[in-house]
Amino acid sequence: MSPATRLASLALPGLLISFVYAQTTLQEMPRYDRYSKLNSQINGSVKRGALTVRWADDGKSFTYTKDDKTYRYDIDKKAESETDKEEPARPTGGRRRGGGGGGGNPERGRQFAIAMSNDGKSKATTRDRNVYVSDADGKNEVAVTTEGSVVNRIKYGIASWVYGEELGVRQAMWWSPDDKKLAFYRFDESQVKDYFLGYDQTKIQDTLDQEAYPKAGAPNPKVVLYVYDVATKTTVTIGTDFDNGSAKELGEYVYDVKWSADGKELYFNRTNRKQSVMEWCAGDPATGKCRTIVAESQLQSWAENHPECRFLADNQRVIWSSERNGYKNYDLYDVSGKLINPLTQGDFDAGNIISVDEKAKVMFYMARDGENAYLGQLHRVGLDGKGDVRLTDPSLNHTVSVAPDGKHFVDVAEKTDTPPVTKLLDEKGKEIATLMQSDLTKFNELGLKKSERFTYKAADGVTTLYGTLSFPSDFDPAKKYPLLVSVYGGPESGGGEERFALPSSITEMGFLVVSFEGRGTNGRGKAFRDAVYGKLGVVEIDDQAVGVKFLAQRPYIDGKRVGIFGTSYGGYFSAMSILRYPDVYHVSCASSPVTDWRNYDSIYTERYMGLPDATENLAGYDAGSAMTYAKNLKGRFMLYFGTADNNVHPSNSVQLAQALNRELKRYDMMIGPDQGHSGMNSTRMWETFVQYLILDAPKDPLTFAWNAKASERKARKR
Repeated sequence: MSPATRLASLALPGLLISFVYAQTTLQEMPRYDRYSKLNSQINGSVKRGALTVRWADDGKSFTYTKDDKTYRYDIDKKAESETDKEEPARPTGGRRRGGGGGGGNPERGRQFAIAMSNDGKSKATTRDRNVYVSDADGKNEVAVTTEGSVVNRIKYGIASWVYGEELGVRQAMWWSPDDKKLAFYRFDESQVKDYFLGYDQTKIQDTLDQEAYPKAGAPNPKVVLYVYDVATKTTVTIGTDFDNGSAKELGEYVYDVKWSADGKELYFNRTNRKQSVMEWCAGDPATGKCRTIVAESQLQSWAENHPECRFLADNQRVIWSSERNGYKNYDLYDVSGKLINPLTQGDFDAGNIISVDEKAKVMFYMARDGENAYLGQLHRVGLDGKGDVRLTDPSLNHTVSVAPDGKHFVDVAEKTDTPPVTKLLDEKGKEIATLMQSDLTKFNELGLKKSERFTYKAADGVTTLYGTLSFPSDFDPAKKYPLLVSVYGGPESGGGEERFALPSSITEMGFLVVSFEGRGTNGRGKAFRDAVYGKLGVVEIDDQAVGVKFLAQRPYIDGKRVGIFGTSYGGYFSAMSILRYPDVYHVSCASSPVTDWRNYDSIYTERYMGLPDATENLAGYDAGSAMTYAKNLKGRFMLYFGTADNNVHPSNSVQLAQALNRELKRYDMMIGPDQGHSGMNSTRMWETFVQYLILDAPKDPLTFAWNAKASERKARKR
């Protein structure tokens, strides 16, 4: 049966007319052999000139592996020599507040059930929603709590699922440095509604997953921090409430719990429900009294939940990141909460801290002040905030490793169309030696094309945005190509530094592939991210639609053959794009999408959308709902979800399917039996794009015209 063959069947009046298509498989489609061949070769087509080095303690030499051999580079001699000894990995720097349990991570959204004491002699265990302390071998066990149970919906030593998912909470019990005290969580989920999810649906008998899952605007679990004294067997409650003068407000979220180095205080973060105010606090384990060390406030949007907080060697001073001036910068505080001095004051985002040399009183850090914000640069600044200097070439992106003595650094420089090269530079940024360059011999032999970095104006007509476009190896500018948009696009996502970009292998099927860095993503300051606040599904969707229109002006891009795909937020993005811009996008493959933010969890959703009520942002929630636009569908739409997705629940996709059914819209659905939060089978997805953007194209009357005329059919039916 040919690819164009259709089998149409008319149902009873009032029921949706459905069409069954006999598609060819991807392996039978044109250019598959080319795609298959290059798909296995593209990733290995460039011998990258990026070295990972390990410095000697004195900073006078370093080792690295190249061509499966280990070399040592002597800075004084300016020469490398082969060696059989590699320098050990160095610690990344000073002690940081927070941290995980080590040894891998528990299941998604969960916490470790056991916390071993620092001396390894004792352990804390959470079991049946209660906390127990015992010897390391389980002997001499003592019940620290007894109230926890499924019936009263209270649990100890474990966190709410959403804490693990959205706040990165992997531990819920913490031993003090001297192992004399144990801090732990108590969660009251009695007001939180459960979500029920069928598991094991591929088996004869299924099982039921029941989780207290706080949806946007619904009651949250109530959290309390306790400290248990092992010797006296007494428990103290740590005060986690905000003090608003005449009234106290519950600390809605309490997380990033960590003991001070001397064990005299328990550090944690707390925020209000909207996460517009974040306070770093210290609780007294003896009295439970709490003090605020540093507070961050973003009353018109959201505050950073996890500011950088690096302790210096005295454990009394900390380097703290803040966005008070609209960009991420660093300040130096003491643990009393006194600001010692600002360290950086840029009108650009500071990146991660590379190293701190307390002896030389300097900090090395990355910054987004290159020729564009996606080119990371190395800076050095004094711990007094003076002498800030950029040490790298602003026309390239840099990944660096600074010597322990701060006298030299190894730099891997690259950008989208420039493969990496590794160099040794001195403390002033002067080049000493080139250690390794990229080899593009195979890349060129295969005829691969370098990806293009381009700019365009956002939907506001003012903001400059960036995108990356990749081409097939036999690209011919005299031809017209369909365009595929690869997307995630959620708030505080993306914004990564530019690196040499290999072309997507799916281009070999006859596509151009693009990704955009729209407003709301990282790396360009708070205002750039805040553009999406309260408007998820609007601003970021508009920006990428404008990007597609911009590219469609090129003679070799066919603006009538555009597809989009993504998973999770990318799935939401893909669904909203084809529904809100039915004349821009013609095929969409959406995997595991949120379809209405009222379906998603409170922490993530309210952080970016506020509350879904009439007094705050009901209109924003309606505007961000895919169901609002179901009537607009014209093109080909494939929807995927996993039946065991406990993150973005299947109800999201079911609700969208219901809305499309009501509008008599034709769509495809793929289900992942017993799959969690996942994406659709990529081969099936590529088949869809080739079928409807290349073989059939959007002029196909049985795919695109059907949905385009659905409203007319619905009106006649009435």
